[in-house]
Amino acid sequence: MRNLILSAALVTASLFGLPAQAAEPIEAGKQYVELSSPVPVSKPGQIEVVELFWYGCPHCYQFEPTLNPWVEKLPADVNFVRIPALFGGVWNVHGQLFITLEAMKVEQRVHAAIFEAIHKDGKKLATPEEMAEFLAAQGIDKDAFLKAYNSFGVKSQMEKAKKLAMAYQITGVPVLVVNGKYRFDIGSAGGPEQALDVADQLIAKERAAQ
Repeated sequence: MRNLILSAALVTASLFGLPAQAAEPIEAGKQYVELSSPVPVSKPGQIEVVELFWYGCPHCYQFEPTLNPWVEKLPADVNFVRIPALFGGVWNVHGQLFITLEAMKVEQRVHAAIFEAIHKDGKKLATPEEMAEFLAAQGIDKDAFLKAYNSFGVKSQMEKAKKLAMAYQITGVPVLVVNGKYRFDIGSAGGPEQALDVADQLIAKERAAQ
């Protein structure tokens, strides 16, 4: 009977994606890859966690409810950064949208609404004009958005994002990079919650090395 109860508990854990035991220590080459050439972080002195994403990516959208509460609880010595992956076409269009909103300092206000518009409401947001119309309903000035969208500063940040994605050697999204050294994704980590456990362990590793 004891064995039957234990087996049932393990099956229940696997069905609901719950770990049957405590998380094991992570290893390079298994849950994450150590980059051969570390990438400089944006704020020296802080441990950086980068998420590379695309607004049109369903996996990125599904990761949001797990990722956001974790980000909100990060300690003061950890800097979380989102970077759009720019693989051409609509990826670049959406990436330019994100970078424009960051430049306008309104991205956090509308980040969730953009994901919802694309994945629940079926909006494409594939042109600056369509974006401007949508953002106007979110309280963002259309003309100010279009001016920023085509600005030199935004285009410069686009080039920077492309170079970072190349330096991180990414081939898909969502991907997390800790302190410019360690790259992993939901698949390699074993799931969304496990990916954040990998991030936590790598943050602790970097903190201990400082």
